[in-house]
Amino acid sequence: MYIITLQRYKKTKNSLSFNGFLLTLHYFRNEINIIIMVKITKEDALAYHHNGRPGKIEVKPTKPYRTQTDLSLAYSPGVAYPCLEIQKNIDDAYKYTDKGNLVAVISNGTAVLGLGDIGATSGKPVMEGKGLLFKIYGGIDVFDIEIDEKDPEKFCEVVEKIAPTFGGINLEDIKAPECFYIEERLKKTLDIPVMHDDQHGTAIISAAGLKNALEVAGKDISKVKLVINGAGAAAISCTKLYVALGAKVENIVMLDSKGVITIDRKDLTSQKKQFATKRKDVHTLEEAIKGADVFVGLSKGNILTQDMIRSMADSPIVFALANPVPEISYEDAMASRPDVLMSTGRSDYPNQINNVIGFPYIFRGALDVHAKAINEEMKLAAVIAIADLAKQPVPDVVNDVYRVNDLTFGPKYFIPKPVDPRLITEVSAAVAKAAIESGVARKTITDWDAYKKGLMQLLGQETKLTRKLHDTARLHPQRVVFAEGGHPTMMKAAVQAKLEGICNPILLGNVDRLKRLAQRLKLDLTGIELIDMRADQEQGRRATFAKHLAEKLARKGYTFEEAYDKMYERNYFGMSMVDHGDADAFITGLYTKYSNTIKVAKEVVGIRPEYKTFATMHILNTKKGTYYIADTLINRHPDENVLYDVAKLCKHSVKFFNDEPVMAMISYSNFGTDEVGSPMKVHAAVERLQQEYPDLAVDGEMQVNFALDKELRDDKYPFTRLKGKDVNTLVFPNMSSANGCYKLLQALAPEAEIIGPIQMGLNKPIHFTDFECSVRDIVNITAVAVIDAYVEKIKEKK
Repeated sequence: MYIITLQRYKKTKNSLSFNGFLLTLHYFRNEINIIIMVKITKEDALAYHHNGRPGKIEVKPTKPYRTQTDLSLAYSPGVAYPCLEIQKNIDDAYKYTDKGNLVAVISNGTAVLGLGDIGATSGKPVMEGKGLLFKIYGGIDVFDIEIDEKDPEKFCEVVEKIAPTFGGINLEDIKAPECFYIEERLKKTLDIPVMHDDQHGTAIISAAGLKNALEVAGKDISKVKLVINGAGAAAISCTKLYVALGAKVENIVMLDSKGVITIDRKDLTSQKKQFATKRKDVHTLEEAIKGADVFVGLSKGNILTQDMIRSMADSPIVFALANPVPEISYEDAMASRPDVLMSTGRSDYPNQINNVIGFPYIFRGALDVHAKAINEEMKLAAVIAIADLAKQPVPDVVNDVYRVNDLTFGPKYFIPKPVDPRLITEVSAAVAKAAIESGVARKTITDWDAYKKGLMQLLGQETKLTRKLHDTARLHPQRVVFAEGGHPTMMKAAVQAKLEGICNPILLGNVDRLKRLAQRLKLDLTGIELIDMRADQEQGRRATFAKHLAEKLARKGYTFEEAYDKMYERNYFGMSMVDHGDADAFITGLYTKYSNTIKVAKEVVGIRPEYKTFATMHILNTKKGTYYIADTLINRHPDENVLYDVAKLCKHSVKFFNDEPVMAMISYSNFGTDEVGSPMKVHAAVERLQQEYPDLAVDGEMQVNFALDKELRDDKYPFTRLKGKDVNTLVFPNMSSANGCYKLLQALAPEAEIIGPIQMGLNKPIHFTDFECSVRDIVNITAVAVIDAYVEKIKEKK
């Protein structure tokens, strides 16, 4: 879904079809929003679930299983030992099995989405989908279990018998009022977390949204009048949580399909009686909503009118949560009055109430402390954590997904987006703390920073390597020049690096333009130096830099005038700042071609005297380990001398990252099987390396599969110097093969983290980026540049 916002002063609405998409133009509040929603057809949906391997989830082994020893450990006889340990201490099941990370999504199919009672088996695609969301957002394993039983007693008996398998139970799509009884009974009889997400997920997210919407509106929850349209499981649970936040029961009017729930009605369940009003003057929604501050709809579509919203109090809050058709459309609600604060359950409008903001992280926190329950304290902790997160600066990844730059706390953003990567750390940690403090946790967490880092690594948001880089850089922040300061990605990265304490940024560019861009992106440039290398006040510095460059390159025909002209260019000026000590490191590459950047780097800072070339490497963090790949960007067609230098640079750089290089020199042949082309130059470079560095684990030439498969390599070529070792460094015979390798892995293994390009061999910390680099990529490269600069300073002192 894409949203394009333009200024407009006319309120109209038009729709048209375009290439299989629905294109809807909505005009409201002096704006036009063009909302493009992907058209989902029956054929597409069925093909998605059927093609390839049917369904959406699978089970994968987490331990080795290739050898007879592996299988003996996994099953008989090895499996007997953990069984006996668990028999002695039942809680050791969390230690020796997946129980602590395994949730059952259980349903009888009596209230599936908007489909109703379609049966247990028919609801299985939904339960699999829930399992997928648990995994991708919370890193939690799921078995979906469909129970063909409508009798609450018998249903509970089945769940109670299978409960020892799991660390938690997510009840799903069970109709009211049976769902209330089922959840309450299972919470009493089981010693693991049990939550009916249809009730509490919506309650938690909407409560967080209500808390923030009231803050935006400047209203006190204890004084506002609320209308709840709907009295099912979700509505009852939502209202209970609003009361827990401070809402007064006497200020609440609830309606079901028969109208206002009043104390004189004889057809009320025990759940509805809790919110029966004593008022005699209200019988319909139209009467109830007059003067109300808040409307929460958990009912059906198109039952709320614009006139009803106009009859509400100032700055009314409207949560129209019926899905897919809300009680009133977003456009009609916004057109009814300018001060309305609006939420729906749909992803194509602001402030979506989406259960995925809550349940993966609530269960994550509960599982991580081996909780016996999910209690009210834990739910309230989740509410507060979610609400607080919406007030923090929005990460760039969220802005990128929604194609916006202006998500800031206010009327159009008072609930975090489902893709916000901070949800797992903030919500899970809050829930885990509440579990410990309320006494339902079997396990205690003391180092919360380490716990949050572990959660980020669990979902691949960062690895131990990147965390170590950032932590090290924070200890010694340096002055880093960002060449393309006027590029939004570069500016965002500089601001982020400043916020994380990694460096003291310097942005190059026209100062007025930089400030305008920052204002448009809503970025704070406080503490960031802005330099216009073309400004009059930089005349003296340009002359100094030019004089030095002209003297350095005099024998190559450079004149002062030519060098002075070069200093109007960002790369010449920025690298000269580092060369003269006006800055410690330099980041460039989003605009400039590599060929030009390489030329400038050689001219301004030069190559280290012990090398004849410089190179780049990319670091790949994968599930199998960390790999260093060179040369990915600099040397197009290296000869044996360049390859020799690249290998030496890799040796130095891998040790820089506190790793021991185990290096394979790659080609299309193995150990001399081909005597022409790249194998010969690789072979010659290896021979020289082995002679001059007898302790370096390096060999080749060899094919990639032999380099990475230790057993295959050692069996076929037992003479190799790499025998028994796992290769972590790959040096390719030319740039196209190295570049193609890392880009192929980047495309085929999106879960792998790639850091780079990392410069090797220049006299100063000059580092490059790819034009497709993300903000996070540039921040990672900045951390490397900072450490590089600090290490250089230490060397100079010695």
